[in-house]
Amino acid sequence: MEQKDYLMREVEKIGQLLRALLGSLLQNKENLSVTPDARFENTREMLMREIGFDLTAFLMLDETDTGIYLGQYKGIISENIELLAEVMVQLGLPGPPERKGLYLKKAIQLYE
Repeated sequence: MEQKDYLMREVEKIGQLLRALLGSLLQNKENLSVTPDARFENTREMLMREIGFDLTAFLMLDETDTGIYLGQYKGIISENIELLAEVMVQLGLPGPPERKGLYLKKAIQLYE
């Protein structure tokens, strides 16, 4: 029972974090003074600080390694993977062209 409670707390914690990041990205999207680099850096820092998720390394992983990396996080369920994919989309759309493809490709991997 204790293990189940722990897993549920982790699922909720990651979900709350991803929803907060998504809300922040959507808010900053309209604020032109927040650069795409600042949006990425804020997102990267929050993920690392809160759950130890290395966004920079994650973006460089191929499809197989992406699944392995996500498997390390007990709170990653399909709903949270979809939220992470949406975070990738929100980082990619206003981003510089050289990074846009990377973010959107990762989002597609997550949706699949």
